Amino acid sequence: MSMRLDSRVALITGGGSGLGRECALLFAEEGARVVVFDRVEKRAKDAAELVVGKGGEAIAVVGDVGVESDIARAVDTAVDSFGKLDIMFANAGIMQSDFGRGISFDETAAEVWNEILSTNLTGVLWSLKHAVRVMKDRGGAIVVTGSAAALRAYPNLALYSATKGGVNGLALAVSRDVGRFGIRINVLNPSGGMSPNLILPPDAPVVGMSIEEAAGDKWDPITAAGPLKLSTPPRLRDNANAVLFMVSDEARWMTGKSMTPADGGVLNSIAMNFSDDWTTDLVADIP
Repeated sequence: MSMRLDSRVALITGGGSGLGRECALLFAEEGARVVVFDRVEKRAKDAAELVVGKGGEAIAVVGDVGVESDIARAVDTAVDSFGKLDIMFANAGIMQSDFGRGISFDETAAEVWNEILSTNLTGVLWSLKHAVRVMKDRGGAIVVTGSAAALRAYPNLALYSATKGGVNGLALAVSRDVGRFGIRINVLNPSGGMSPNLILPPDAPVVGMSIEEAAGDKWDPITAAGPLKLSTPPRLRDNANAVLFMVSDEARWMTGKSMTPADGGVLNSIAMNFSDDWTTDLVADIP
């Protein structure tokens, strides 16, 4: 039985922790050779070693996605090391400091905006540019990590939301332009099942599980926001499985699309709540 990514080469930005590391492991399980790109050297090397320790092939590259030369070097390293690049997972992203708390919008500082813009949007631009550069002759699959914050308003996250909205627009437009080369670009806009490392300092230990999983007994499916009620919380692997689908041949005719795989139906719901015993009798007397 062949593996879904057999003999393919994948570059994952932000691959040293969270969803990036989970996808590095999953892609390798499915036969891919993986380039783990991260700005934190230890994380990049640890993730690559973890893949190798499980029988896969992986190398680490250290750099900043906001620096074009770093991304160009990572892409060239993939090609030099493995002969090609089939998959780009442009996953690297950062959150606003303190998860948007404590700093009001009217106190926004230029350096804060420039930092989040550089990583979350400019970094995706360079990732797309250099992936396309080497994929034009043979096609390829690109997935970009956006956020549900691009689709719905989260409290105190205007800067983050703006960059993720830009990510979605950029990916949609570029997918139109590069389709003639057999290059597909799709976006993951996750809500649940993401890593606590997104809101922790870069030098924090890699948690290796989702925020909901890390909450332990504090996570309650009954009080969780989504209408879907399951006995176990959303996992990093739930999102990674969606990325795997988008880069595999199972999605070979899919491009310019967005997926939010682990939100439990949050984005399908409205803010107004109705009790289970709601009936039209409750409004019968309204003139």
